[in-house]
Amino acid sequence: MSSTASNEITPRMSRAEIRASGLLASILAMRMLGWFLILPVFSVAAKTLTGGDSVTLVGWAMGIYGLAQAFGQLPYGLASDRYGRKPVIVIGLVLFAVGSFIAAAATDIHWVIAGRAIQGAGAISAAVTAFIADSTREEHRTKAMAMVGGSIGITFAISMVLSPILYQWMGMGGVFGLTGVLAIIAIPVVLFMVPTMPRVPSGRADFGEVLKSAELMRLNFGVFVLHLTQVAMFVVVPPALVQYADLPIASHWKVYLPVMIASFVLMLPPIFVGERQGKMKQVFVAAIALMLAVQAGLWLFLQAPMHWSVLVILLLAFFISFNVLEASQPSLVSRIAPPSAKGAALGVYNTLQALGLACGGVVGGWLRQHVSASSVFALGAGLTIVWLIIAANMRNLPRRGAAAKTA
Repeated sequence: MSSTASNEITPRMSRAEIRASGLLASILAMRMLGWFLILPVFSVAAKTLTGGDSVTLVGWAMGIYGLAQAFGQLPYGLASDRYGRKPVIVIGLVLFAVGSFIAAAATDIHWVIAGRAIQGAGAISAAVTAFIADSTREEHRTKAMAMVGGSIGITFAISMVLSPILYQWMGMGGVFGLTGVLAIIAIPVVLFMVPTMPRVPSGRADFGEVLKSAELMRLNFGVFVLHLTQVAMFVVVPPALVQYADLPIASHWKVYLPVMIASFVLMLPPIFVGERQGKMKQVFVAAIALMLAVQAGLWLFLQAPMHWSVLVILLLAFFISFNVLEASQPSLVSRIAPPSAKGAALGVYNTLQALGLACGGVVGGWLRQHVSASSVFALGAGLTIVWLIIAANMRNLPRRGAAAKTA
């Protein structure tokens, strides 16, 4: 329990908890912004780079960020335990900024890949989530983790709208440079604005217990599939909008803006109902089933192209399911994990998330170039079927605020 705690359980988060959680969630959102901003435009913009006509290399440029993140999550988390959260987070932000500026100056796809790898090497997600755990009491930690999931979802929505506009104004190099500037701005926020909370150990984390938890492994597999399908989809969708809707990339925001607004409005009722009535498992499984239907629909669309409005409807359905799953899964991990192993559980979760980001770009690019664009969605559908079967066998998820239990 952090220094914000008192001997009594209070129904509301303290100002210090809200401030720390909000600022740290914004740091993670900024990091994800550096990833999300390139998704809608890079597969098209890369054609202006030397070597950018190779879809496989474009996939590597998109996916190498997640691969570097995957290798860094656990070491950064362990280093933050030993040397403190703030120094480790600052080192990660510096690396992210350096990689951003390298990618911004690149005229060759290989230098973009190098810059993206350095960006990803600043893998601070586990350290930030551990910092949030330090800064909040047990009874309010779920709310804080939900803030993280929500901030990432909001960042994704904003990036889908802003990315084509920013690309039109400043080009791909400018977009990369902007993310580097944001990382630099985040450093004084971490050092001087986020409250420093003394960490009181809650017990030695049992890493083996985390790996043996069937419920946590279901969520870890789920976040891997979720982000793999998300990134792989954006290897195919931007060119499809150009081809089938005759919509130049600078105008893609006209699709993304209404789709994202509508998806956020439509994702709220099922989450509220699920939380209040203790039926989050049903909501969770239904969101996965919707994602499966979207993958099948996108495969059919590319096999026998229909009116471009069908593509827009499928995008709307995808983002409804994505937002439900993205907002709920980090919170569920923090609620299911044993109190002494929350950091370990979140480290594994973030690692699988990063691996999904990496595999989505690499595998999606390879399939589109060597097999077909529709094969990307065939793979996504197959993985989602496995996820649906796994999720259907999970126990009913605990209500928000219920005591966490392990499988």
